[in-house]
Amino acid sequence: MKYPSIFNDVIGPVMRGPSASHCAASVRIGRIVRDLMSDNISHVIIEFDKKGSLAHTHKTHGSDIGLFAGFLGMDVTDKRLAESERILKESGISVEIKISGFKAEHPNTYKIIAENSSGQHQITAVSTGGGMIEVIEIDGVPISIEGDYFETLVFPDFSSEIILKYLKKNIEADEIILLNGKQSQIIEIKGKSFLDQNLFKELKNQFAVKDIKSISPVLPVLSGKEINVPFITCTEMLEYNKDKKMELWELAVDYECKRGNFSEEKVFNMMAEIVDVIQNSIHDGIKGTEYSDRILKAQAGLYAEHLKNKKLLDAGILNQIILSVTSLMDVKSSMGVIVAAPTAGSCGALPGTCMGAANSMNLAKEEIIKAMLSAGLIGIFITVRSTFAAEVCGCQAECGAGSGMAAAALVTLAGGNLNQAIAAASMALQNILGMICDPVANRVEVPCLGKNIMAASNALSCANMALAGFDPVIPLDEVIQTMDEVGKSIPYNLRCTALGGLSITKTSKEIEKRLSER
Repeated sequence: MKYPSIFNDVIGPVMRGPSASHCAASVRIGRIVRDLMSDNISHVIIEFDKKGSLAHTHKTHGSDIGLFAGFLGMDVTDKRLAESERILKESGISVEIKISGFKAEHPNTYKIIAENSSGQHQITAVSTGGGMIEVIEIDGVPISIEGDYFETLVFPDFSSEIILKYLKKNIEADEIILLNGKQSQIIEIKGKSFLDQNLFKELKNQFAVKDIKSISPVLPVLSGKEINVPFITCTEMLEYNKDKKMELWELAVDYECKRGNFSEEKVFNMMAEIVDVIQNSIHDGIKGTEYSDRILKAQAGLYAEHLKNKKLLDAGILNQIILSVTSLMDVKSSMGVIVAAPTAGSCGALPGTCMGAANSMNLAKEEIIKAMLSAGLIGIFITVRSTFAAEVCGCQAECGAGSGMAAAALVTLAGGNLNQAIAAASMALQNILGMICDPVANRVEVPCLGKNIMAASNALSCANMALAGFDPVIPLDEVIQTMDEVGKSIPYNLRCTALGGLSITKTSKEIEKRLSER
């Protein structure tokens, strides 16, 4: 079993762009393609399934600029990300994008052919949600690359079994496997570093090896064969904690220490860096953002002004939360740096709720870190049983998941106990089942902002309900399982495809046309 990491799968990536599953994921896929081509790409053919989500959203949700940035070797926080298409053309790399009916199993599937003067490689990859990816095929050979290892790919001409035996005898690695396709083979080596260059030369001198490629990891937390996490579901966590009496944030630290082979101090410091990014993003949002290709003008400053002048209804802590949520969504829509927690489309729900509440309560940074860790562990339980991809399970997988995580974070901020945090998460997820994903004009702005604010409001209500002792009735694991089943039963055209809901209203189409002409 592959064990998720709080910093890989849930809280992060730190990124620019409208969508983690489109933009951040495509940057990562593009960087893997670049490595496979040894940093030398002349022409690329990108193919999307006409019945998948990317056929309709690849341009406006950032898949195109993400891929182009990845081909160029950019990171997902690069300031030039929005200009990557222009920079790609200036670099001499030509691109074709095709929409066809190749019947992809996953709605976020990329088929890519990359070429240079030495030859070509064919890659099939999927974006699995929240910026996570998996390369599932190279040159017709089934494979699994998720970006959590240093990968060495050996392309044998023949005598692959002899090469495999030689490698297993002469190197230390987490995994060395021979993968077979219909017409070719790949020996995949997963490890914590690349093969020594001397071994590269030896392989090419002694054996019939067509090529050797080094694929760098794209995730912050690497995997390894020695990983042994203490639990993987909420039920297992409660059983594990019977004699330990740890709080939710402490269990999150315990989990991530074992998952990443980290010290407690490193886990705390990693989350502290994320908290800093969130605080800076909120500050930037309130100060004001500018970007031409957007539906909504910057609104956080307007809300702050009305709040200061007492022109809003008295909603107490909720007004500070709404301000923070709006600030983060403004920054996201202006291609600023945000934290996808758990996704970019829901980047306001959890971080904005947690930060807005903490600022209102005058809490120290350490308390915010604990709250975000608590939320991260709820996210682990969600990603194990379901998904953060709206293309698979609708917006309940993004804003809904963020709301459940935020509810647990708020209980932690309030000094509530473990059972109250779990109860809050359960109730918040129950309340948001069935939420569709129908972005207006194919932009991740409307009704996304409102859904983030609704997710935050729901989280606050459920946190108070849990603190007051309300009974969630349905255990968290069962709610998450139900969320997955409900999400997959939402009609395809209401799962981030721009084919249903508000996205096909007359006004939405007029806005889309106006923006495309601009």
